[in-house]
Amino acid sequence: MSFQQVSLELAIGFLENCKLFAGTLLFSLPLGLLIAFCSMTKFKPLSFVTKVFVWCIRGTPLMLQLFVVMYVPGLLGGPPMRDRMFAALIAFVINYACYFSEIYRGGIESIPKGQYEAGQVLGLTRTQIFSKIVLLQVIKRIVPPMANEIITLVKDTSLARVIAVSEILMVAERFSGKGIIWPLFYTGAYFLLFSGLLTILFNYIEKKLSYFN
Repeated sequence: MSFQQVSLELAIGFLENCKLFAGTLLFSLPLGLLIAFCSMTKFKPLSFVTKVFVWCIRGTPLMLQLFVVMYVPGLLGGPPMRDRMFAALIAFVINYACYFSEIYRGGIESIPKGQYEAGQVLGLTRTQIFSKIVLLQVIKRIVPPMANEIITLVKDTSLARVIAVSEILMVAERFSGKGIIWPLFYTGAYFLLFSGLLTILFNYIEKKLSYFN
């Protein structure tokens, strides 16, 4: 195969990684916040169930979760999962939502109680206190761990190949089996470039939020 053909297939494969990355962020960020609120609620049964669920997801490999989402519904007599990208998206969203929920929870609980009390003295409602006083401080505190998880997500998208999603690493492996080695180095370059751009972006965001220091 020509250099152009291989490069095109690698680019198409990386587009699958990008789609999985974007879809995971789109759904897991708000879902993670919801899970965080459920784990922090004073309604003990909901809090307990949520914490156990998060513990199970964080304590098992993402690869195993991909297999469960892809194959277990069919094995239990339900409709089989036919769309492999959709199965990967479900597994990634659930996994990363649980990780994000712990980051949200840690950020919210790190805000001193005096901040809430100051808002109450000013006559603000709980919603106003959270949106006008707490939220920006939480964002400042969670940006570094969020950045770390999001950059990890870039690399984790390559795990989708275990359920035969044709992402870039799977494409590169196919070519390496034919004796063409350089696509593996191209794959590393794609991931390095994407991670580097995200690092620059998050460094910029951190500097913009530095007025809280």
